[in-house]
Amino acid sequence: MYALVDGNNFYVSCERVFRPSLNGQPVVVLSNNDGCAIARSNEAKALGIAMGAPWFQIKHLAEDAGLVALSANFALYGDMSDRMMSLAAGLGPAQEIYSIDESFIDLSGVKGDLVERSHKIRARILQWVGIPCGIGIGPTKTLAKLANHIAKTAERKPGTYPNKLAQVCNLASLEKSECEAVFAATAVNEVWGVGRQISKQLQEGGIHTVLDLMQLDPATVRSKWSVVLERTVRELQGTPCIDLDHTPAAKKEIACTRSFGRPITEQHHIAEAVTEFASRAAEKVRKQHSQAGQVLVYIRTSPFRKDLQYSRSMVTPLRRPSADTACIVKAALQGLNHIFKPGFNYAKAGVMLLDLQPDTNQQAELDLEDRDAEEDRTRLMTAMDTLNQRFGKGTVLTASAGLEGVRREWSMKQLRRTPAYTTRWDDMPVARA
Repeated sequence: MYALVDGNNFYVSCERVFRPSLNGQPVVVLSNNDGCAIARSNEAKALGIAMGAPWFQIKHLAEDAGLVALSANFALYGDMSDRMMSLAAGLGPAQEIYSIDESFIDLSGVKGDLVERSHKIRARILQWVGIPCGIGIGPTKTLAKLANHIAKTAERKPGTYPNKLAQVCNLASLEKSECEAVFAATAVNEVWGVGRQISKQLQEGGIHTVLDLMQLDPATVRSKWSVVLERTVRELQGTPCIDLDHTPAAKKEIACTRSFGRPITEQHHIAEAVTEFASRAAEKVRKQHSQAGQVLVYIRTSPFRKDLQYSRSMVTPLRRPSADTACIVKAALQGLNHIFKPGFNYAKAGVMLLDLQPDTNQQAELDLEDRDAEEDRTRLMTAMDTLNQRFGKGTVLTASAGLEGVRREWSMKQLRRTPAYTTRWDDMPVARA
């Protein structure tokens, strides 16, 4: 048996913990550069604001409907997520953190009333962290994910499902007729793993609800669609096909990209940005104990501006796989020198590390050159990561990243970002009684 614990409108809920005046108000959280909505409160959803809606298209709602827009504050969200996950782990013996706001819990061997236990964990998360959650329980991960959708929808839209399923939904505790009624009332595109294209194909074939999908023959599904959809159907029928993933696989590519806060024309400003992106990517590749074989860098103008358009990328192979910040930054800047052209208003740049491989495997070479050039700088990189983790990002950095911090020309706007309430001493809120 599995449970899925999912924070409701997570980014907005994190903001509301420290600003209770936002409760009941339409709120959106904007992307890194205040470009588009990446999280919405229920009140904002009721205004018809879609996920990914550009801010310039919805900003009139600030005056017309009292819409509050905030810049993304990922330092706050990450810390709040850690706190929520540590409490959610008390639900069962094993946990898989699926995303910043979702975690699967293995309920094997857990005795007693699972619904009552889930309500207690949910209440504890709400009281101790301030995040409202929905909890779905089912014999497979796909059914747990579906149950979570039902739990949250039953709370947000009373009358859609039986009221007893609001907040916590255990599909295994329902009678067969109740289950079928719930599945018949749920659209097929709400099933985990059924994307837009597959959903369209299913509906064209007369399969509109979850009940329609789970009644299909798995072998027919495999021959007509794919083995992936067959696995989904088997999971809906109660056969576990997806295990709890305790140790997520290492990433095969690592990218760090950002839009600039304003159009950039000078190469040295873009070089600062590329240096920082390459440094971030190098830190990530060291964290997962990998090395990169190639470095891709790209720059482009904004397709939304009526300017001359330009977009170019270049891949620079490394002589030998490396996780050294200096080596990766050097390759990225070499690529930038080849693709940069003056006369354009650049809006975005990015660095991607390719051909990743474990750092336990070293490619050997014939000893034809000076060995001093192959100095092992693993300890230096470890010290650099330790300092940046302890004293904050950018404490130790490559000189070509510049020293002006958030005042750099390419820095993101984030004009509406709230303080880092839980991760910076100076921003810690003060309560007066």
